[in-house]
Amino acid sequence: MSPNIRPFLAGNWKMNGTSESLGELRAIATGVSSDLGHLFEALICIPATLLSRASDMLDGESLLLGGQNCHFEDHGPYTGDISAFMLKEAGASHVIIGHSERRIAYQETDAIVCSKVQAAWRAGLVALVCIGETLEERNNNKVLDVLAQQLEGSLPDDATAENTIIAYEPVWAIGTGKTATVEDIAKVHHFIRDKMCSRFSVEGNKMRLLYGGSVKPSNAFELLSIFHVNGALIGGASLKAIDFLTICDVCRKL
Repeated sequence: MSPNIRPFLAGNWKMNGTSESLGELRAIATGVSSDLGHLFEALICIPATLLSRASDMLDGESLLLGGQNCHFEDHGPYTGDISAFMLKEAGASHVIIGHSERRIAYQETDAIVCSKVQAAWRAGLVALVCIGETLEERNNNKVLDVLAQQLEGSLPDDATAENTIIAYEPVWAIGTGKTATVEDIAKVHHFIRDKMCSRFSVEGNKMRLLYGGSVKPSNAFELLSIFHVNGALIGGASLKAIDFLTICDVCRKL
């Protein structure tokens, strides 16, 4: 963790969840309601098909809701896409942008990610921007070079701690059960913080830096205790309330 930065836990349900899953979301909201805004903040990024119902169900609750992607245009002939304004209207406050699964499967470049971040801001959404290296890049000792390029290309110049969250997710650790070592994560997060401070000055020192990649109850304390790790982007462990709330308990103890 870092002093003076409130921890932030973000769940990413990916392409999982139907109306039957709203019970898990309700349980998460109930389990964290007394802490939100004080010890930590929590966000669940659910499928867009559930946003409106979830927003109505959780009206008055402090649990934040987010989308998992948005188009870089506000409207237009883009069959199957969803705009940031649509997410906002459906009840989202945040949106994940640049997740490696989209960078790889849909060839989303840093420039596209940057334009999506700007679209999110236009709609009043906070952009949760993902960066991370592949196993090949890691084995070739290009981790910091890759991350520097992604940070430079994916973030607009007017990023602030209020409109942007950064998530470092090693591509090779997503959904594999593998995690980077504590030493490697600490090195990378220190590097990211330095880059953000250099480019955004005071705002860069306040931005939340999350770690993602097989974060689960069994390793949450170790990961969240690392300096400059201000929270986590959680995949599979966010689908079940008991797992996500166990990770929330870690934040209460830090």
